[in-house]
Amino acid sequence: MINKIITFGFLIVILCTLSGCSSLFFYPQKEHIQTPDQLGLEYQDVYLTSSDGTKIHGWFLPARKPVRGTVYFLHGNAENISTHIHSVDWLPEEGYQLFLIDYRGYGKSEGEARLPGVIYDIEAGFEWLLSKENITDTPVYLLGQSLGGSLGLYFAATNNQAKTNLSGVISDAAFTSYSDIVQHVASQNWLTWALQYPASWSVVRRYDPIDYIAQISPTPVLLFHSPDDQVIPYLYGEELFQAAKEPKQFIRTSGPHIATFRQLKQRQALLNFFEENRIHH
Repeated sequence: MINKIITFGFLIVILCTLSGCSSLFFYPQKEHIQTPDQLGLEYQDVYLTSSDGTKIHGWFLPARKPVRGTVYFLHGNAENISTHIHSVDWLPEEGYQLFLIDYRGYGKSEGEARLPGVIYDIEAGFEWLLSKENITDTPVYLLGQSLGGSLGLYFAATNNQAKTNLSGVISDAAFTSYSDIVQHVASQNWLTWALQYPASWSVVRRYDPIDYIAQISPTPVLLFHSPDDQVIPYLYGEELFQAAKEPKQFIRTSGPHIATFRQLKQRQALLNFFEENRIHH
């Protein structure tokens, strides 16, 4: 279901790209399906204010074992943190604190999802996280999936606090650029096939991760992507890896879009990356 929603969300964007619109890259859901306590997890509601005054909501989940680090999680295009939490709800049991935000327009966050506002939200969430007591006593990692992966790569490369405080950046199924993903989606449907090039030329280009990923170095980068992904082409993962600078790792996974951490093997790969990059600032 989520794959259909994501694909539909990206198809809609074709209708507004010629006017330079960015808001329809996002397909938010306001209603929360569940809260972490329903999954047996402790949590704290977090309310913060983005730099333009927009009120943003998130969840902070403490580790269930001695703290080994903190993970700042950026979710994908559709729905909100109440569904995307399933990708990371296993981390507190492994000793990792978890912080998830909903971008503006998603869940309990106010405003309308669009660029650059969503970047402001990510910045505000990171500032809040760093201000929390004892967070920087252990490593802090950024983990993004799909749209969140692409946003996270841009943020990690361009934000001074991120460059100073992150011990590692992980991206799962990110796309290279907004124009690339618009062209790809348009080319998959006969109704929009003829629009793929004019649409891609008109899309916002300032935040394309392919242009910035090299700047994350020397912070370690780990990229996951599956050849089975029907939403974000596997080729984009390979291109991002080629553009990144050392230290970097690429893990070829299997299965559908953002299903990576349903597999114990990939969970362990993520934990191994954490352990290999435990230097904190």
